[in-house]
Amino acid sequence: MKIASRPAATVAGMAVLFASGAAWAAAGQPEPWQLGLQDGVTPVAEFIDWLHNFLLVIITVITLFVLGLMLYIFVRFNAKANPVPSKNTHNTFLEVAWTVIPILILVAIAIPSLRLLYLQRDIPVADMTVKVIGNPSWNWTYEYPDLGLNDDGSAKVSFTSYLKPKADAERDNVPYLLATDVPVVVPVNKIVKLIITSDPEGIIHAWTIPSFGMKIDAVPGRLNEDWFKATREGVYYGQCSELCGKDHAFMPIEVHVVSEADFAAWAEKAKTAGIEEARDFLFAMLKAKGQLAQN
Repeated sequence: MKIASRPAATVAGMAVLFASGAAWAAAGQPEPWQLGLQDGVTPVAEFIDWLHNFLLVIITVITLFVLGLMLYIFVRFNAKANPVPSKNTHNTFLEVAWTVIPILILVAIAIPSLRLLYLQRDIPVADMTVKVIGNPSWNWTYEYPDLGLNDDGSAKVSFTSYLKPKADAERDNVPYLLATDVPVVVPVNKIVKLIITSDPEGIIHAWTIPSFGMKIDAVPGRLNEDWFKATREGVYYGQCSELCGKDHAFMPIEVHVVSEADFAAWAEKAKTAGIEEARDFLFAMLKAKGQLAQN
């Protein structure tokens, strides 16, 4: 009975999956029974999404062609239907075709792939810079050098972002294991350059935001760089994507993309009143505008 019930449960689950609009990926965070990538909100993420769909079409056509060819061979050339087998050993047309066609397919894949790689790694002139540091205590430190420096050269706006406790996440109606106590804040439609590293005495982490199309390693003693330009306001989540020890699963990333005016207000508050005051100020402002889902 248990074995018989599994196919029925699978079919029922697939029916629910395809009947639910929430099954399709949305921007910001993963959804239960998600299909596809999270909606991209940066040029890089949109390109990745397009290339993913393009490759899906190619591999589907190849798979169906090979399946059809195999079924044709099973029917046409089995011993019963073809008692006297052919003795042909060469066919020039087929040999040229199965050499040239795969080459053309690979070229069609290589051109957009190289364009995407160039888009990712050719860092444009940035409107602002954020330094990201992966810590051995499984959290992230963020520095905003463009907002001013102290006498010792350190950034005036700097904070460490921790996992938001489960009770607080449930109270605020935000996803546990993705939400943080203090989020990163950046302006919309601005090129943000990230300088990413890890504590010299720490381990390798990876800063990842799926909706930004970003995954960049944070390596101890080494500076990596990446960039994004978020074109939609909203809250976007990510996690460390490098196996980094016992608390790897508790190292979330939360980025709020806000209007330029809201970012300027947050930055001024962060410089004068501190990061927690700036966070509360921003949340209150966004909630008043109906742009924040927190309770």
